[in-house]
Amino acid sequence: MNRQPKAVALISGGLDSLLAAKVMLEQGVHVEGINFFTGFCVEGHTHAIRKKDRNKPKRNNALWSAEQLGIKLHIIDIIEPYKDVLLNPKHGYGANMNPCLDCKIFMVQKAKEWAEENGFDFIITGEVIGQRPMSQRKDTMPVVARESGADDRLLRPLCAKNLPATLPEREGWVDRDKLYDFSGRNRKPQMALAKQFGFEDYASPAGGCCFLTDENYSRKLIDLWEGRGNREYEMDDIMLLKVGRHIRPRANFKLIVGREEGENRFLEGYRKQFVSIHPVSHRGPLVLVDGDVSDEDLDYAARIAARFSQGRDADAVDVVIVMPDGTERPTNVAPLPSEDLKQEWYV
Repeated sequence: MNRQPKAVALISGGLDSLLAAKVMLEQGVHVEGINFFTGFCVEGHTHAIRKKDRNKPKRNNALWSAEQLGIKLHIIDIIEPYKDVLLNPKHGYGANMNPCLDCKIFMVQKAKEWAEENGFDFIITGEVIGQRPMSQRKDTMPVVARESGADDRLLRPLCAKNLPATLPEREGWVDRDKLYDFSGRNRKPQMALAKQFGFEDYASPAGGCCFLTDENYSRKLIDLWEGRGNREYEMDDIMLLKVGRHIRPRANFKLIVGREEGENRFLEGYRKQFVSIHPVSHRGPLVLVDGDVSDEDLDYAARIAARFSQGRDADAVDVVIVMPDGTERPTNVAPLPSEDLKQEWYV
């Protein structure tokens, strides 16, 4: 090659992708990052909502990684095409609703398409053999390369010495001797390499970056689909699953109950999409009603909303039921007794 080789790096915001890109930069490769936004990414927006999380970091770790590396980062919205990956994973799900292998194949495929469109020579990822039980095994790594179409233009700098040489290594674009042989779930080698490169502040090396790996979130997603009778979802659904208590007292509707002031303010933004309930005689949460409800359902939902207010022990609580068009229905209800609030209602 009579020019500087160019690689596109999948940047998740985690330590491994940060290190993989840095290893290539150290070898004189021109690196640019790519970050795919599915909507399920764990980032600081949830920390920004809740008061109790006020002191937690709110940065976008992918952008932060690119800044530390001094590289350009391309953030690409794949919310719509990603739906097919989530709903119809060829290789199935992990422990929860995480289609990790199909997800990796899809993202590498998208990176390959971007590389071809922009004149880049190969793709790099921070994968390490044995680190993830579904997508980062020695038998599944060739599947990612093959089914994504990247083939031997996919280089994993952190574990390359445990794998057959790729095109960039064979062509001499990178020096295989300066790549690594990391394996397993022990993150100490990565942490030592980070120290060597001078990286001190980075995302938790054992942390995940996807809500779909979370058992509680996955359970809420399944409940959403079952309650609606289909597996469709929109960005608002993804966001609302991250906020509030989700309670399904009846099969045809669920309640999203704000747990504190920050969540109540966030839920305010959805009043035009859902029926909402809020106590007025006592302090209490904003409650959204998701489903097709009758007047009797709404009265019952109002009693549950009153149960979560400071009037839970009162004989009656004044609440206002507001329809999506803004029509208000003031009502006076007896709070649901605590013994009638069943644990199995909590999603």
